Amino acid sequence: MAEFTPATLKHPPQGEIRVDNVSHSYGVGKFAKEVVKDCGFTIEAGKLTVMIGPSGCGKSTLIRLIAGFEKPSKGSISIDGKPITGPGKDRLVVFQETALFPWMSAYNNTLYGPRARGEDTPEIHREAQSLVERVGLTAFRNKYPTQLSGGMQRRVELARAMINNPKVMILDEPFRGLDAMTKALMQEYYSALHEEFHQTAFFVTTDIDEAIFMADRLIIVSNIPTRVCAVVEVDVPRPRRLVDIYENDRANQIKMSALSMLHEEAMKSFVGGSKAASDFVDAYSKRTGKT
Repeated sequence: MAEFTPATLKHPPQGEIRVDNVSHSYGVGKFAKEVVKDCGFTIEAGKLTVMIGPSGCGKSTLIRLIAGFEKPSKGSISIDGKPITGPGKDRLVVFQETALFPWMSAYNNTLYGPRARGEDTPEIHREAQSLVERVGLTAFRNKYPTQLSGGMQRRVELARAMINNPKVMILDEPFRGLDAMTKALMQEYYSALHEEFHQTAFFVTTDIDEAIFMADRLIIVSNIPTRVCAVVEVDVPRPRRLVDIYENDRANQIKMSALSMLHEEAMKSFVGGSKAASDFVDAYSKRTGKT
């Protein structure tokens, strides 16, 4: 049986994405709402870059811009030096909500991309089978999505994405909504896949523990409109296990620094702004005697 080997193992890692001075607004004139403002960062080839910021800050807008679903109002985005002008097979998005076809088995969902391109070959079937085995679903290959747990559905979606050998995997809170144990297992599972394949990945989350555990590089962004507050190299050795990383001094140092920035940004959207929020908390404390 042929072993599934992503393009990133056959060649040096590709898929470096540069976001240069990007701004994006919705609406026109006085009704325009700026969602992203003067944003710039790099997603390194072969690395797992994680972006974290307050809910509703514009992270999903950045995903749509990088995927090519929308064009920025200002600035430019490129992949390996070439401008991104629309969607492309070099970038593949795994969304928050499951996007499996309910009338297809796990195996046929995995094969969807190649079949849609007319690549229904014996070699592709061997790759699909190898990949289904790699994600631990051999015994469930003929099951339909409604017969699979949430974690299994996520694994099928990862397999369906990986068989297309994209340069960049873009993951928009892919483990959101899973129970705590399944979420932890999926974090470890995807981290292990990345350590094996070193496929360029852009992972977006609002979960600080998930961000620290997954990231090679952490991008902390502001409240809306999105701008980059800090870029931190997560220099914690791999392979990583959740039970170990909580006791890692460097991981905890990064976490506390990131939490401080995130708290400050989140406060800006609470009761109309950080000062208003602070005044509200102070008044509540004086009135109730609670802190």
